[in-house]
Amino acid sequence: MKELERIVYSSSNIVFFGGAGVSTESGIPDFRSEAGLYKAKLEYGRSPESIISHSSFMSDPELFYAYYKGNMVFPDAEPNSAHLALAKLEDEGRLKAVVTQNIDGLHQAAGSKLVYELHGSVRRNYCMSCGAKFGLDYILDPDKCTDKNGEQAHTPRCNVCGGLVRPDVVLYEEPLDEDVTRGAVKAISEADALIIGGTSLVVYPAASYIGYFRGDHLVLINKSKTSYDSKAELVLHEPIGEVLSIFL
Repeated sequence: MKELERIVYSSSNIVFFGGAGVSTESGIPDFRSEAGLYKAKLEYGRSPESIISHSSFMSDPELFYAYYKGNMVFPDAEPNSAHLALAKLEDEGRLKAVVTQNIDGLHQAAGSKLVYELHGSVRRNYCMSCGAKFGLDYILDPDKCTDKNGEQAHTPRCNVCGGLVRPDVVLYEEPLDEDVTRGAVKAISEADALIIGGTSLVVYPAASYIGYFRGDHLVLINKSKTSYDSKAELVLHEPIGEVLSIFL
């Protein structure tokens, strides 16, 4: 922990790259752990990847939203110590950007300003017909959700034109946003310290972006080992909220 403090306080351009493990301490399950969604008993007879894919959303939005709202959206989740510590380091001018694979919006809720959300955010939604924008509360409002016949359902409809509303998240089969990835790669390539936390680094192409780091200090904070452990200057196999709380 002392070594982590030394690295952070001797750096002026830190970037944080995080994954699902950053939000598990806020009560949001990850995908690939033993308790994660990936290995959970399937209620719908299909894998999570197939349900939250582009083709599934387009062919059966009702099934998509039934799973999505029950397993991917956690409106009551609050930022934990990791989110708050990163926001504090940004306020102090040391942390320049957060690059996250998460879609929960908790970094912004904690106060972080420059956040590259590689996979989008559940807090942003838009009408596929007219482009009207909606927050998370809208798609969770039963009065805004109907099927094609106007009967109450899981699928949110636009209150402007009646079109299908979709979350601004990257679904399986869809590419990442070019502007977001370009900004994330630029931030990582210019950093003098990169802190990687709460990710097993197995989700691509997102995990490949850390290969652009050319700075002085590479830190890895994750409960389990990763393929990058041998490349890092400092490795901590501890809960990330517990580790980063030293900066609060």
